[in-house]
Amino acid sequence: MPESLHTIGSKLALILKGLAMGAANKVPGVSGGVVAFVAGFYEEFIYSLQRFNLKAVKLLLNFRLISFWKYINGRFLSLLILGMLISYFSISKLLDYLILHFELYVWAAFFGMILGSLYVIAKDFNTWNIRTISLIILGIGVGVFISLLEPARENDNLLFVFFCGIIGVSGMTLPGLSGSFILILLGNYVLLLVDSVNALYDTAGEIFQGNFNFTEDPVRIRLINVLFFFSVGSLAGLISLSHLLGYVLKKYKAETFAVIIGFITGSLGVVWPWKYKIFKTDQNQNILIDAQGNYVLDNYNRYIPDFDLASTRWALLYIVTGILIVVGLEWYGDYRKKKLT
Repeated sequence: MPESLHTIGSKLALILKGLAMGAANKVPGVSGGVVAFVAGFYEEFIYSLQRFNLKAVKLLLNFRLISFWKYINGRFLSLLILGMLISYFSISKLLDYLILHFELYVWAAFFGMILGSLYVIAKDFNTWNIRTISLIILGIGVGVFISLLEPARENDNLLFVFFCGIIGVSGMTLPGLSGSFILILLGNYVLLLVDSVNALYDTAGEIFQGNFNFTEDPVRIRLINVLFFFSVGSLAGLISLSHLLGYVLKKYKAETFAVIIGFITGSLGVVWPWKYKIFKTDQNQNILIDAQGNYVLDNYNRYIPDFDLASTRWALLYIVTGILIVVGLEWYGDYRKKKLT
C-alpha cells in the first residue's frame, strides 16, 4: 500500500510540475523553463525530449510500443505534458483573471519568484572564472536587449506561425527566456495564445453538442489552422531545441548554466511590477481591439514606484513572498533528500 501511495504521489507531483510550467509559460515575461530548473527536473526534461530520435522512430515502426515508451521516458513526459494541457485551460485562466484585476501584485509575486530562482540556481554554481562570468554578462545583455525590442504586427501566415511555434516553446527549454513575451514581440501573442485557443475550445464544445456549423465559418477554420501549425511548430521546437541543449549541457554544463543565470537576470526587466501598458494603434492612432473586444498590448513603460503608496508596500510584500516560496521549496527539497538518505 505505501508503495502504491508513493507512486500516486509521484504522478501527482509530475502533473503539478506540468501545471506550474504551463501556467508560467503563458505569462509574458515568465519562463516555464525556470520552473523546471528550480524544481530540479530540467535536465531530465531535456534528456527525455532528446530521446525522440531515429531509434525511437524505429521502435515505433516495429510496434515495439513498450520499449518505445520506456526509451522516451514516456511516464515522465506524459504526466508533465498532461499538467501543461490542464494548465492551459484552467490555471492559466485563473492567471488571466488575476493579472486583469490584481496586475501589480501578480507581477510583484513573479518578480520575487524569479529573484528566488536566481538565488537557488546561483548558490549551487561553483564554477566562477573569467569565462563563466563573461557568459553571465552576455546572458544579461541578451535578456535586457530582448526586453527592449519593439513588438511587430500580427501575422497569420502559416509558415510564420510555424516559426512562432518553434520560438514560442523556447520558454519551456530555455530558463529565463519567456516564450509568450517573444510572441508579443513577434506580434502574435493574442492570435496564438488567446484567439486560436478560444476557437478550439468553442469548436470542441460545439462538436460535443453535435453542432458542426463551424465548418462554414472561415474565421473559425482559419484560427484552427493557425493553432495546428503553431502546435506542430511547438513540437518541432521542443525536440530540436532539446537535442541542441542536451549536447551543450553534456559538453559545456558550467558555461550553459552561466548563460542561463545571466539570461534570467536580464529577464527581470520584463517582469518589473511597476509599468504602464502601451497598446497598439492603427494609422489614425485608434487603439486596436482583438476578436474578444480587448485592447491589443504593444509593450510596457516601466517606472520607479512611489514608496509612500500603500500599493507599493503591498507589492514589496508580494515580492518577498515570491522569494520565500521558491527558496522555501528549495529548502524543503534539500530536507527531503537528507531525510531519505
